[in-house]
Amino acid sequence: MNAPQPDQQSTDETPISAARRVYRYLRQRIIDMTLVPGARLVERDIAEELGISRTPVHEAVQRLAEEGLIEVVPRVGTFVARIPLDSLEEAMLVRSVLELAIIEKAAQRATKDGVSRLQAILDAQRACIAANDKAGFHQTDEAFHEMLAELSGFPGVWPLILQAKTQIDRYRQLTLPLQGRMDGVLVEHSEVVAAIAAGNPSNAVAAMRDHLDHVLPLLEITRKMRPEYFIASAKPKANKF
Repeated sequence: MNAPQPDQQSTDETPISAARRVYRYLRQRIIDMTLVPGARLVERDIAEELGISRTPVHEAVQRLAEEGLIEVVPRVGTFVARIPLDSLEEAMLVRSVLELAIIEKAAQRATKDGVSRLQAILDAQRACIAANDKAGFHQTDEAFHEMLAELSGFPGVWPLILQAKTQIDRYRQLTLPLQGRMDGVLVEHSEVVAAIAAGNPSNAVAAMRDHLDHVLPLLEITRKMRPEYFIASAKPKANKF
C-alpha cells in the first residue's frame, strides 16, 4: 500500500495551517494502516520528512492522541495506538443509527441521476476487485456511503459518520484481504442500490442493516491474524482502593 503524499508546504503557511496539514497526513496514514498499530513515531523525523518545524508536528500528535489514534507514553515514546476492541461495537452502533436513517431518506429522494451515480461507483468497485486494488476499493467504499448521505439530502451527516467509524476503518483495512470479502461488499452494495432504484425505503434499510451487520463478525479472524494490533480497552483501569 502506497503512503499518501503530504500536501506541499506553502511559503506563507501559518503554524495553525501547518499543524492541520500534519494532522491530516498522519491521520490518513494511521487509518489506512500505512502506519500500523504499535509503530513508533518520532516527531523530529516527521518534521524532517515534511520539511517543517517540530511545533506543528507536536500539536498534530497531541490532537491525534486526544482522538485515541496515538499513544504518548511518558519517558518511553510516542506510538500509533492499537485498535481498542471495546470501542468497535459502540462505533458500529453509532454508525448504524446514522446510516440507517440516511438510507431511508435516500430511497425516498434519490433521482435517476442519483441512482446512476451509485451504479458508477459499483462499476469502479468491480474494477478494483478485478485489479485486486484494496486501497482503491476502500476509497470507492467511502465514496459510496458519502453519496448515500448526499442523496438523502443530509450531506452533513457524513462527517459525523466518518468521525464515529475511525477505529472501525482501521479494523476494516485488515478484512479486505480476506478471500471473498470485497466481492461480498459489492453484492451488499448492489442490493442497497437496487432497493433505492425501486424507491423502496424498507428494503433499502434492510439491505443496509444486513451490510453493516457483516462488519464485526470478522473481528475474531482478524484478531488471530494480527493480535498485536489490538488492545482490550482504550480506557485506563480505575484505581482500586
